[in-house]
Amino acid sequence: MGKRIAFMGAGALGGYAGGYFAHNGEDVTLIDFWPEHIETIRAKGLDLDGVTDEEKFVVTKAKTVHYKDLDTLKSQPPFDIIFVTVKSYDTERVTRAVLPYLSPNNGFVVSLQNCWNEDIIAPIVGRERTVGTIASSISVELYGAGKIRRMAAKGGANHTVFRVGEIDGRITDRVTDLVRMFSTIDSAKATTNLQGERWTKLTQNGMSNGICAATGLTGQGCDNNDAIRRFSIQVAGESIRVGRALGLKLEKMGKFMPDQLEQASRGVPDVLSEVEQIMKTRKAANPRASIQRPSMAQDMEKGRKTEIEFMNGLIVRKGKEVGIPTPYNERLVEAVLSVETGKVKASPTVLGG
Repeated sequence: MGKRIAFMGAGALGGYAGGYFAHNGEDVTLIDFWPEHIETIRAKGLDLDGVTDEEKFVVTKAKTVHYKDLDTLKSQPPFDIIFVTVKSYDTERVTRAVLPYLSPNNGFVVSLQNCWNEDIIAPIVGRERTVGTIASSISVELYGAGKIRRMAAKGGANHTVFRVGEIDGRITDRVTDLVRMFSTIDSAKATTNLQGERWTKLTQNGMSNGICAATGLTGQGCDNNDAIRRFSIQVAGESIRVGRALGLKLEKMGKFMPDQLEQASRGVPDVLSEVEQIMKTRKAANPRASIQRPSMAQDMEKGRKTEIEFMNGLIVRKGKEVGIPTPYNERLVEAVLSVETGKVKASPTVLGG
């Protein structure tokens, strides 16, 4: 028999990945907080879309459960794999909530999230039952009940989207199996450097998510605003210095190497000029770049709590631990929280743009 798989969180990323898995024949149950979303999937299927025609289809094979009805799972066999795909601030409570439904026989939990949540999950389920998966430059959006679209082209051979790893860096059978499953969606690989990959993704997210949320701009709009673009580079430079002080091996960050961004943040003229030119032109080939906004900006627009304290806030906290100053990240956290709580309106002027 195939593995029983649950996605705790059927929003943009969880619904996208879970929908693909179900479409490709896996036994998937989608669990979510939003009643209308679950009811729409039950009645009409999960409508997935992308930038090409072949990425548009309706998933009809996924099972569904309302989060409030978790106890109905008691009458079903336990899950072999539970993906945690909620916002970081919900990680602890939902992991505790789904733990009773995880198989005691080699069942494990996968963090498929932004930020640094394996350290939250592992104390609850056990380090040996915790795996991480990073989705890099995937840009998915839940734009209506039962409707998810991908705003960026598939990575394919040009960019590895999914990176799967154990906390201790081993390449295990379960990691290999997860790579197989994710490869049916887009390019995927096993990594021996999960924590370094996590910080790399955190840095990439940190220089875009909160900035779009605070300014109200799209990613392309931020890149084309001189002051905001340079603010973003400073945020990245601080994060890179903190990550290295933590002893992490950082990977390539989209089109940039860590050294390149770090030097640009220090104002090395030729490097800064090169980085800025790439930022201003990197989204030119994406037909949806003019409307593409990262997840935190989407949350801000919907009036939802943001992950800023688990993203740039984490960079600030870790910076204090290792003695690396992070004034730009601190300013960004303050700005996002001010917009989120209604003290100020989202605008480039919030960050000096």
